[in-house]
Amino acid sequence: MLAPDGRCKSLDMAADGYVRGEAVGVLMLQALIEEAASMALAVFAGSSVNQDGRSSSLTAPNGPAQQEAMRMAMRFAGLAAAQITHLQMHGTGTPLGDPIEMGAAATVLVDGSQRVAPLAACVGKTWIGHTEAAAGAMGLTHATAALSHSLTHGRFAQQRVVQGG
Repeated sequence: MLAPDGRCKSLDMAADGYVRGEAVGVLMLQALIEEAASMALAVFAGSSVNQDGRSSSLTAPNGPAQQEAMRMAMRFAGLAAAQITHLQMHGTGTPLGDPIEMGAAATVLVDGSQRVAPLAACVGKTWIGHTEAAAGAMGLTHATAALSHSLTHGRFAQQRVVQGG
């Protein structure tokens, strides 16, 4: 499961394992009110948590369970697939897990949608490794940084992010 060269290459044809990382994260969350909306770094419209259920191995994600997690987050946020511009992925960094996860995302967010904006698939593991207990906080931090960068550089007029996992 660990990359022999010590580099996590999630969503890459050369993916051959993940890298362990250490991190701590602090997130300050508050209810969105109009007065504070302009000061927010990011507004997360929806999220979900789902257990993967049965799969063929520890490194093999369950595609249908991931699809359901994404659909739950979109329902919670009141968003359609075509409105999602960024997807913060788990990104196993393995040749088995990454295609399963990307296939689940494509099924929910691309297939049959009236997509007009590109969909950015982001994986924090390639930068900081699998931070285990802090992975959720690091995923949100990475998504916020990606959105901030996109807004600063004018890539998308309106940002919507969904994190499922």
